Amino acid sequence: MVSPAVSGQIGIEDFLKVDVRVGTILEAEAFPQARKPAYKLSIDFGPDIGVKRSSAQITEHYGLEELVGRQVAGVVNLPPRRIGPFLSEVLTLGFADDNGAVVLVTPATGVPNGARLF
Repeated sequence: MVSPAVSGQIGIEDFLKVDVRVGTILEAEAFPQARKPAYKLSIDFGPDIGVKRSSAQITEHYGLEELVGRQVAGVVNLPPRRIGPFLSEVLTLGFADDNGAVVLVTPATGVPNGARLF
């Protein structure tokens, strides 16, 4: 049974089109040109995908110094999106907390960069 809070069911075929992978943040820097507080991230998604860049609104829960080396989940098959002067190549995934601040999606245990979500 589908919860009333869930709208727009999709088939498994549609879900499998979304390529969610794990990567390790190599660099994190402030993004003062963004309309909402954000960081610019460089994320290593392994040898098949490589290093991709992402803009992420994660400033409430994370400082720049604690992001490098952290594994995160990201959608790697969306078209790039220009955010001001920055080209974001992947969508870094997170959940909103009670105040709307983003909490990153991360694996509970380290996995190889590029591992796919199933």
